[in-house]
Amino acid sequence: MQEGSVSIESRKRGPDVWSFRWREPGADGRRIHRRIVLGTAEDLKSLASARRMVIGLSREINMNDIRLRKQSITLADLSRHYQQRELADRNSRIAYSTKRAYAGYLAKWIEPRWGRYALSDIRATEVKLWLSNLDRAPGTRSKIRNTMSLLFNHGRRHDLCERNPIQWVRQSAKRRTAPDILTTNEVQMLLASLLLRERTLVLLAVTTGLRRSELFALKWKDVDFDAKQIHVNRSIVHNVIGICKTESSQKPVPIHEHLVEALHEWHDKTPYQTSESWVFASPVNKGRWPYLAQELMRHHIRPAALKLGIMKRIGWHNVSPYLFDTASIYRSRTEDHAGTTPPFDDSSDTRYVHSGGHD
Repeated sequence: MQEGSVSIESRKRGPDVWSFRWREPGADGRRIHRRIVLGTAEDLKSLASARRMVIGLSREINMNDIRLRKQSITLADLSRHYQQRELADRNSRIAYSTKRAYAGYLAKWIEPRWGRYALSDIRATEVKLWLSNLDRAPGTRSKIRNTMSLLFNHGRRHDLCERNPIQWVRQSAKRRTAPDILTTNEVQMLLASLLLRERTLVLLAVTTGLRRSELFALKWKDVDFDAKQIHVNRSIVHNVIGICKTESSQKPVPIHEHLVEALHEWHDKTPYQTSESWVFASPVNKGRWPYLAQELMRHHIRPAALKLGIMKRIGWHNVSPYLFDTASIYRSRTEDHAGTTPPFDDSSDTRYVHSGGHD
């Protein structure tokens, strides 16, 4: 049985790291040396803590050893194996925001309750009872259930377990209450009260449906003013640049003439106008990074809504196309000018926005 070796290594930059090394047969039969970084010496204080990180991996590299075939690892071991393989920085297949969400559900909910359980001892009925007693919204419980199912599917792919009991666990994601809906007048009032920067951001969110991470990751080279399109090529979360959450997010997004005008106006005002500049570059760091989304929401957009008497909770998830017809926004603006034709018909280009839920 191969145990591999765990050792601490120094780096030119940053703290020392714990590494795990082992050998595995290659396609030609010769053994290949492998290495994986387990974590920093600051996070893993001792050899024992570093060793605990490789239990799942050790089982995988020794899967053909008959002595291990009947042993069941714990869910905590599987979780560490999953995070090392799927949630590592080097895995560009999963968006950074998704990795953070999965790691959060594992650390806060799943591991504290089920970490010490052998995988073979986890039963669907017990998981269902646990989820039903969690004092969380159905949507949150559904995400916890789905993350736990992902964990078991990962174990099956790597021959660390033979079944996924979570597939038999039913958990509805239906909302407890209907979300508050922003009316046409509320959105119009909000847009009219905001300054150019925030107004352009909200108009962009309402009419395109871009996620917060995609809105603030836009660069001027992504905006095609002539074709009236936006190309979504990246996302940004906590100043970490990554891929978009889904492939469909990367399709060109058509933009209306009024949004083109607003973007032109913002481009003329912002000091960061090169093709590589962020559309919403922050002067705090001399344009090297975009504004912090929550800072603009917390200090500018929400206060403006409260001054207007809009008491509904507004966040970036809220200002996106769900429950609001934005054709009426454009129509109301054109109706102020005599003889102007509404920019587009409701049936051909409609977006929706709602208020409620989490930021």
